Amino acid sequence: MHSYTYIAISQLNDFMFCPYSIYLHNVYMGSDEENYHATPQIKGKAAHERVDNKTASTRKDVLTSLPVYSETLGIMGKIDIYKGNEKLLIERKLHLKRIFKGQIYQLWAQYFCMIEMGYEVEHLAFYEISTNKTTPIDLPGEKGKIELISFIENFRNYNPTDMIVINPNKCLHCIYCNLCDKTDMENVYT
Repeated sequence: MHSYTYIAISQLNDFMFCPYSIYLHNVYMGSDEENYHATPQIKGKAAHERVDNKTASTRKDVLTSLPVYSETLGIMGKIDIYKGNEKLLIERKLHLKRIFKGQIYQLWAQYFCMIEMGYEVEHLAFYEISTNKTTPIDLPGEKGKIELISFIENFRNYNPTDMIVINPNKCLHCIYCNLCDKTDMENVYT
C-alpha cells in the first residue's frame, strides 16, 4: 500500500487548466459556491444530476456514478457511465466544443481504475449532452499510461508557492479569477 493521499480524478482536468486553481478550490470550498461558481459550472452541475442520482439509464448493463480507484496510480473518483454490454466507458459533458488534454487524462484515469478493479473496458468516449453527440477516444495503451503517470506525479509534486504562469485566456475563463491573488483580471462571468 502506498503512503500518499489519493488524488481526485475530477481534479486532473482542473490541474491541467491551472495548477493554482486546485489550491484556490481547496481554500474556498468551505464557502458558499455562489461566491465563485459561474454559469457554466452551475449548468454543468445540473446536467450531471441524472448521472449522480443514477437516473441516467434504466438498462441493467449500465452503471452510473460508480466509485472507482486505482491503488497503483493513487487516484479515485467516480465514472459517469459504463455500458457493460458494449464495454464502453463514457464521460459526459454539457458542452464540448473542444476536447482538452486534461479531459482525456480524466477519462484515461477512469479507464485505468476500471481495469484495475476488474472491469472490461474496450472503448472510451465523451458524450456531449447539449448536442447528443458521442465522440470516441482511443484507449491510452502503454504510452498513454506512462504519460498519465508522469502527469499525476507532476500533480503530486506541485507546490502552490512555485511561479505561476499567467495565461490571460485561461484566467478570463477561470471561476477563481476574481479571487486569485496572482492576477488582477476579471473573468468573463462577472
